[in-house]
Amino acid sequence: MNIAIVGASGAVGQELLRVLDEQNFPIDSLRLFGSARSAGRAYSFRGRDYVVEELTRESDFSGIDIAFTSAGASTSREYADVITRHGALMIDNSSAFRMDSDVPLVVPEVNGSDALCRPRNIIGNPNCTTIQMVVALKPIDDLSRIRRVHVATYQAASGAGAAAMDELTKQFQEIADNRTPTIEKFAYQLAYNVIPHIDVFTDNGYTKEEMKMYNETRKIMHSDDIKVSATCVRVPVMRAHSEAIWVETERPVSVEEAVEAFEKAPGLVVKDNPAEKQYPMPLDIANEDPVYVGRIRKDLCDDCGLSFWVVGDQIKKGAALNAVQIAQWLLANDPAFAGRH
Repeated sequence: MNIAIVGASGAVGQELLRVLDEQNFPIDSLRLFGSARSAGRAYSFRGRDYVVEELTRESDFSGIDIAFTSAGASTSREYADVITRHGALMIDNSSAFRMDSDVPLVVPEVNGSDALCRPRNIIGNPNCTTIQMVVALKPIDDLSRIRRVHVATYQAASGAGAAAMDELTKQFQEIADNRTPTIEKFAYQLAYNVIPHIDVFTDNGYTKEEMKMYNETRKIMHSDDIKVSATCVRVPVMRAHSEAIWVETERPVSVEEAVEAFEKAPGLVVKDNPAEKQYPMPLDIANEDPVYVGRIRKDLCDDCGLSFWVVGDQIKKGAALNAVQIAQWLLANDPAFAGRH
């Protein structure tokens, strides 16, 4: 496969390089693209150095099979035609096209076959919080249709990019040194704090991040009936997101049924032994591929309700790994890519 990464110098771009290597993804040629500021930087991959090219309207993507893009929504919108005009498939990690009706929004464990219908040669990679949630929702929904989801997220600094991760580290050091902490990437100091505000507020009082979880879940799970109410919170964790989830199903689902379904589900690991204080935590899940689920229990307020706790690495499954898994699904299932690996 001939692969391109747009936004190669960013946190997700760098993670894409690591994941492609870890997954032993078949690559014949690799090209890296970035802004004028990133152009000229060199990154090592499988024993070779690759230099970042500046992305311009004249950039030539002919011969590229798959372009992984992670340079922000405005860049994706501006350069989508440049990237796809010679037939390259664009797997886009931004929010630019996620809700477009002619762009599939894909989590392979949930709706991989949606990737087969891509009239614009663009596939959307969902929001990180949505990805890990729907991986856990799917096995429950297969038992009994989910009617409602309430979710509170505990989102790591990595969701705001590499500079935000650096700022969190810097804040802790500045506070330890009795200095005023630097506040640039977040609305407030994140160290020793939580901020119930991610992205901008909309007219209904929810943030765009919270509305992404509502809209994207319905699209991925092919359900206009499922309702999702989210509160998204930034916490002083480096790179794994956590979510407390409450679901209401059409019929009562027992804890035993849920655990069995979770254990059989692809991409999901059950870690749930309260007696031994075993449950997923972001400190342990950072750099892990699967989504982890624990604290599985009946909802005391609803006979048809379940509650559980989900943790996943935001940069991996929440971004780079899911994008690569989309490409892997296509290699295995799409005739257009048959024989290419």
